[in-house]
Amino acid sequence: MNSGCYQTIQFPTKEKPGFLSWNPLKSSRLNGYKIGGVKFGNFQISQRREDISTRLKSMLSVDSVVEMEGKEGINRGSKYDAIVIGSGIGGLVAATQLAVKGAKVLVLEKYVIPGGSSGYYQRDGYTFDVGSSVMFGFSDKGNLNLITQALAAVGREMEVIPDPTTVHFHLPNNLLVRVHREYDEFIDELMSKFPHEKEGILKFYGECWKIFNALNSLQLKSLEEPIYLFGQFFQKPLECLTLAYYLPQNAGDIARKYMKDPNLLSFIDAECFIVSTVNALRTPMINAGMVLCDRHFGGINYPVGGVGGIATSLAEGLIDQGSEILYKANVTNIILDQGKAAGVKLSDGREFFAQTIISNATRWDTFGKLLKGEGLPKEEENFQKVYVKAPSFLSIHMGVKADVLPPDTDCHHFMLEDEWTRLEEPYGSIFLSIPTVLDSSLAPKGRHILHIFTTSPLEDWKGLPPKDYEAKKELIAEEVIERLEKKLFPGLKSSIVFKEVGTPKTHRRFLARDMGTYGPMPRQIPKGLLGMPFNTTGISGLYCVGDSCFPGQGVIAVAFSGVMCAHRVAADIGLEKKSPILDAALLRLLGWLRTLA
Repeated sequence: MNSGCYQTIQFPTKEKPGFLSWNPLKSSRLNGYKIGGVKFGNFQISQRREDISTRLKSMLSVDSVVEMEGKEGINRGSKYDAIVIGSGIGGLVAATQLAVKGAKVLVLEKYVIPGGSSGYYQRDGYTFDVGSSVMFGFSDKGNLNLITQALAAVGREMEVIPDPTTVHFHLPNNLLVRVHREYDEFIDELMSKFPHEKEGILKFYGECWKIFNALNSLQLKSLEEPIYLFGQFFQKPLECLTLAYYLPQNAGDIARKYMKDPNLLSFIDAECFIVSTVNALRTPMINAGMVLCDRHFGGINYPVGGVGGIATSLAEGLIDQGSEILYKANVTNIILDQGKAAGVKLSDGREFFAQTIISNATRWDTFGKLLKGEGLPKEEENFQKVYVKAPSFLSIHMGVKADVLPPDTDCHHFMLEDEWTRLEEPYGSIFLSIPTVLDSSLAPKGRHILHIFTTSPLEDWKGLPPKDYEAKKELIAEEVIERLEKKLFPGLKSSIVFKEVGTPKTHRRFLARDMGTYGPMPRQIPKGLLGMPFNTTGISGLYCVGDSCFPGQGVIAVAFSGVMCAHRVAADIGLEKKSPILDAALLRLLGWLRTLA
């Protein structure tokens, strides 16, 4: 074996703030270590130095070291087709879709693993989902299974567990409703609660299905790319006209056309609140139709090993395509060159350059923090007139003794005990996920995970001394747990063996989201999705992706945003067909439509 063909690779270890050194001349196996969220177990090395370097440097964090004859592991002056700021689901879908089209992509992630609010963390033998465990878009059929498609595009597939109940509602006036996986079972249950509203229930959800079926029949790409858009219109004119009809409409208005019972209308508000953190009158009908039907068409399917595996798999697939992802890479500035986005600067001073920059940060973070000193483009001014930051959450991750839960406990619950008016108030509604009901491997034997979250504004946590901050966390968490104990699980408090509480400040710190927000919500009753911006921005070469872009919040929505963004960027860098004249006309039209909101 020629030692000149191999290299010593150093990895950071928990025991040593320096590095673990490993040389394939001395050992051909690298066992049990994790690098950037990727565990190496029984990993047989049989590659030459060039292959090892290419593979490993793509997944190492910025401050990891690759020793190779005195050269840096990554050429920081290299030119990429696209740089993606952040590795949330929207950013990773955009990155992987571009990579499979042949683009060279660099993803820069502030944290040590990918996923953002769809990431994970581990404590004391538990694997916790950071955010929601309700996974839409993860089925094996249709065109809206966008997570499945994104993974397949980079050669990845995940084992999933079907969830028989999307959510179990516990609502005022002792209204209990299970949203069964089978649509007919759900509708029958809902009509049994409101037999006098049978016709209205069928008509409202029937309109949801019109939207879903129209979306599901289309090949989903960028609505800002006219060649695709016109092609879809000529192939599926009725479906496109259906979506155009519902684009400016809200779920609450349509519900009120068919329903009169105030408790039923409040239930529709709760349905929409899970989708968008606002009531039905402020939830675009397209969003409602997409989510309220996908849960029955493809169903909710939980990935074995936890939600964090989705982002990890996408990141691995990105590397397989020859692109790169760097962790602990905190972007502080977007670099402009003669008004065009040309690169980014990290907190440690490093700079990277690309043809295009895609921000998976919120639009508030993108234009308020990453573009320091730049005037706010007119389009962003209009966006901020129509939308405000949705509140953040107080989250509680707990490990509990398994016997505190009844054997038939559902995975997901939504609880509002007293007054419907508290639905949107801070700490009013409680979301609860128990993913170990579906996948027991996430917790030690004889234990369950409870992930509890309730809306909470950052303002409630500002200016508190550390001691008062910790005391307030415990006080509010205690109140929330007591409510769950009283309503659902007697003996819950005494069964707790692990508890960790996060506030909006926690979400802001680890997810780099302004005010800890989970996306935009309209200031007042909107005109559907008319005011929601797409992926292009008022700055040439800069694109946005994620929940502050069309179509909004939720896993399936941000994945859709990623697909659309990748298609638009690919057209702009010459990897897809493009018509500059039609582009300009369509973008002006879309800009004008947004002003109507």
